[in-house]
Amino acid sequence: MRFVYDDGGRKKAGYKGSTNDCACRAIAIVTGHSYESVYKTINEFGQKERITKRKRDKSSARTGIYKNTMHKIMEHYGYEWIPTMFIGQGCKVHLKAAELPNGNILVALSRHYSSVIDGVLYDTYDCSREETRCVYGYYKVKEK
Repeated sequence: MRFVYDDGGRKKAGYKGSTNDCACRAIAIVTGHSYESVYKTINEFGQKERITKRKRDKSSARTGIYKNTMHKIMEHYGYEWIPTMFIGQGCKVHLKAAELPNGNILVALSRHYSSVIDGVLYDTYDCSREETRCVYGYYKVKEK
């Protein structure tokens, strides 16, 4: 899979240093919205979460997003979830251009989100693990 370095507009927005903002970068790249507006949206959704015994903190653009909140955010942007891995089934889809659909998709990987546009990986590093990394599912634009 071809790889293109893209920080989703993070540097242009004036953010410095390293952080766990892969979801924010990936959403900005796939949707075409600015990094700053996506950052703000994620934090707004995070503030609506409740803290529980299992969830000790809220979703944040800087430190990560819980799966249920990610589903709500992507639905907000007009995307739908397509699961590719189920319990007891094993890995069926890898981060490989031939195994993913064309178009703008946001892929969910183990502890990471990344964007793939027409078979090209856009991220701050090549996270494909030589096309062996398992894709848990992806978000694609809802069909009307």
